[in-house]
Amino acid sequence: MPLFYVGDMTATDFNVLTLNIHKGFSAGQRRFTLENIRNCLRDSKASVVFLQEVVGEHQHFARKVPGWPQGNQLEFLADSVWTHHAYGKNAIYQHGHHGNAILSEVPFKSWHNLDVSLMNISQRGILHGVTANDLHLLCVHFGLFENERRQQATKLVDYVLRNIPHDAPLILAGDFNDWRKTLHKRLTRELGLHDAYQRLNNKVANTFPSFRPILPMDRIYLRGFQVRSCSIMNDREWRKISDHCAIMAELRLRH
Repeated sequence: MPLFYVGDMTATDFNVLTLNIHKGFSAGQRRFTLENIRNCLRDSKASVVFLQEVVGEHQHFARKVPGWPQGNQLEFLADSVWTHHAYGKNAIYQHGHHGNAILSEVPFKSWHNLDVSLMNISQRGILHGVTANDLHLLCVHFGLFENERRQQATKLVDYVLRNIPHDAPLILAGDFNDWRKTLHKRLTRELGLHDAYQRLNNKVANTFPSFRPILPMDRIYLRGFQVRSCSIMNDREWRKISDHCAIMAELRLRH
């Protein structure tokens, strides 16, 4: 898959993927699956990867879990495939921290992590990266409570309207925990976004739990792109790596 280009450069088709990696463990934390996650991500040929629940540091797991990487999970997953990556530290605890991450084939010229936490037991953030060719990437992980998500969506909408040009190419992806689709209607209406999977299938993607996905938790929202294909990654290898299914979309920049 060739590098993607935005702005004055020639646009090519490229893939984007989002996945909540569940700190590198399978559903129920039965198996540590980080190496399998890396293999699946590599096989996807995605140019941009949005990840949630990426562990930046965990001293207890580093001592106790066989196969725990010597560095952090982000660098292990990026390896030599995605040489550019950004990390937003959200949840901080006694043994370390975890948060959102974006892997990209194209360099970042800036990134910023917006804290949208509303309670100590649920630390959440929005990671905003701007690539060298002016593509805006937003990786989110919203809370489990509806009122919490509603307030976080308000912060997201306000942030986008204030900080991102209305005509800029934009990808917003992650785990929205929005199984009732109340935020979905607001994001599409107020930010002029469309959901990549819904664009082709007339419904949002069911992604949770991975062994039998019945809840629409994960999304890829777009502005300024044509969706060429969009799939829920739920074959046997993908189902084993997390409690969420990944979503992958093949995009083309609109001129």
